Amino acid sequence: MGKTIEVLNIKGDMPTVEEARRRLLDAIKSARSRSVPVLKVIHGYGSSGVGGQLRSALRKSLARRRKEGVIAEFIFGEAWSAFDERTRACLEQHPALRTDVDLERSNEGMTIVVM
Repeated sequence: MGKTIEVLNIKGDMPTVEEARRRLLDAIKSARSRSVPVLKVIHGYGSSGVGGQLRSALRKSLARRRKEGVIAEFIFGEAWSAFDERTRACLEQHPALRTDVDLERSNEGMTIVVM
């Protein structure tokens, strides 16, 4: 069995919003083709001004992908907690994620994407 979660660090080199969207879509396509069930997208939370733009644009893109049926769900980092219904469902489906370092940390700079 492959990895349960794969990390995509988009904010690392501070790409433009369009480049970040392209990277996200490529990563989703790649993860689906390799049967990776969950992506953790690191987009930053906006302290520099750029992370906020990336976070907002990527989350809008993820909402479209969910509506299109390309992804099953996405969970904001600040909701990545056992107290969140969507998180609990994800953890039930993928128990290995219970050890994720960002679980229960209210990390606004990342988003979990469930394929």
